[in-house]
Amino acid sequence: MSAFQQLGLEENLLQAISDMGFETPSEVQEKTIPILLEQETDIVSLAQTGTGKTAAFGFPMLQKINPESRTTQGLILSPTRELCLQITSELKNYGKYVQGLNVVAVYGGASITDQASKIKKGAQIIVATPGRMKDMIGRRMIDISKIEYCVLDEADEMLNMGFYEDITDILSHSPEDKSTWLFSATMPKEVSVIAKKFMHEPIEITVGTRNTGSANVSHEYYLVNARDRYQALKRLADINPEIFSVVFCRTKRDTQKVAEMLIEDGYSAAALHGDLSQNQRDLVMKSFRTRQIRMLVATDVAARGIDVDDITHVINYQLPDEIETYTHRSGRTGRAGKTGISMVIVSKSELRKIKQIEKIIKKEFVKKDVPNGMEICEIQLFHLANKVKNTDVNQEIDVYLPKISEVLEEFTKEELIKKVFSVEFSRFYNYYRKAKDLNVAEGGSGADRPPKESARFFINLGRKDDLEWMDLKDLIREITQLGKDDVFHVDTMNSFSFFNTEVAHIDKVLEAFKGVQFNNRKIDIEISNKRRSRGGGGKKRGRDDRGGGRGKGGFKGKGKRGDDRGGKFKGKDRRKSNRSNEKGTGGRRRRR
Repeated sequence: MSAFQQLGLEENLLQAISDMGFETPSEVQEKTIPILLEQETDIVSLAQTGTGKTAAFGFPMLQKINPESRTTQGLILSPTRELCLQITSELKNYGKYVQGLNVVAVYGGASITDQASKIKKGAQIIVATPGRMKDMIGRRMIDISKIEYCVLDEADEMLNMGFYEDITDILSHSPEDKSTWLFSATMPKEVSVIAKKFMHEPIEITVGTRNTGSANVSHEYYLVNARDRYQALKRLADINPEIFSVVFCRTKRDTQKVAEMLIEDGYSAAALHGDLSQNQRDLVMKSFRTRQIRMLVATDVAARGIDVDDITHVINYQLPDEIETYTHRSGRTGRAGKTGISMVIVSKSELRKIKQIEKIIKKEFVKKDVPNGMEICEIQLFHLANKVKNTDVNQEIDVYLPKISEVLEEFTKEELIKKVFSVEFSRFYNYYRKAKDLNVAEGGSGADRPPKESARFFINLGRKDDLEWMDLKDLIREITQLGKDDVFHVDTMNSFSFFNTEVAHIDKVLEAFKGVQFNNRKIDIEISNKRRSRGGGGKKRGRDDRGGGRGKGGFKGKGKRGDDRGGKFKGKDRRKSNRSNEKGTGGRRRRR
């Protein structure tokens, strides 16, 4: 009797499992499948990314539905179209011996009429992203009034992406007596709210320790000045010649920029973010899976669909805004029993986040030094030696050997080795021989630490204006012409935000924003009573100084910034700059 047969699965599913080469169920499958097969219950399953959660809910759903009926009986909600397509593909593989089974993927970026047509033919299981699902329910293209099972996959990520209202609306169209199965890598309070609101006495299953990272992943951090972040990334790639990695950035703009710089510097890299078309994303992922791309630079949202098991490194080029997201990132490596490394490149101002993450994942980070040039040269040299040693000889070269030998006959064996290896060694040596030390000592004073004497400002722009903290910081700097370290403690809310500058910049900031508009709404700025840091002098200015008022239209003022998301900045000197960012998360607060 196979290990999967002991879980209570039927023969047609066991045959599919055998075809796929699965031998032993993972821990989450072993704990979850028997419960879902034996009971009609709600369940909350907490397990890290890459632990086999799709099979944990997929097999029980396939065994419980009636494939002879054309009624939709199962609904699976997932955060991204990549993950939606991945789950659909896996369910079809699991159920290939289930006669009459029809699993349909519903997601944005594809024809809604085609998806509706497939559902109309009879779809026992629908796998959907919340946005498209809500749209199709509203158009009466989908009927989920008779579903028996609903899965919320990657629930924490869906809530981070701001899908709470969509999920609430979707579930309001489903029967109250259905079984709801919630799967999540972490259990923030928002997921607990979902569980309490939509589930009845759910059974909780935890694989490992709640909210911890994978035991197969080690965690490292590298402390550098913010301006040296990209140089540190290149050195980490060079010191690991066999690297096969995902590099995480916070925004689409940074993702594209870093990928372009890596490509320009000769690395096999590509960007994966929400501005790419579905066809572009498919091509990038195909190249990544076949290792034509060795460094995939991605946003957190786009990376939800990455289903590659042998990733060696996850590199946090920038830490995520939400600390819990780090668990998802590091879960991209250390899969299928293999070990992996999660690296973090941080500046001094971000060190506190390392401690916060350690508390969540229940593991300590190891501080490591960014390698110097000679260390990289040595590693690359021996990597080449092993590559030569392990290369299979192409016998077709025999015909050319006499002429090759004739060209090289004047050299000894030692001289030939030197020449062959100098080709690779010289490239790295010439690049790194004068390279500076990128490492920064912890403690002491540093450029990353904000000034002690500061003023706290209120501004009537926020995430409803499609501005995350980094976008808002850049906007403030461009309008005020302040330096990169002069604007700090930027906290973005839905319709307003706060930020700090030195007290000495108060008049400059208030003067710079006079008459400036964003989307034809006058920017309202004032010194807040809420202080951050010590000092923060300066008296509160009246609205006549700021030019208050609200309206609709472009972004006008003395500044020089444009925005391709719909907010336009018009003034005496106009230019456009390409900026983009991932969708915000509901009304949750962002802080920097």
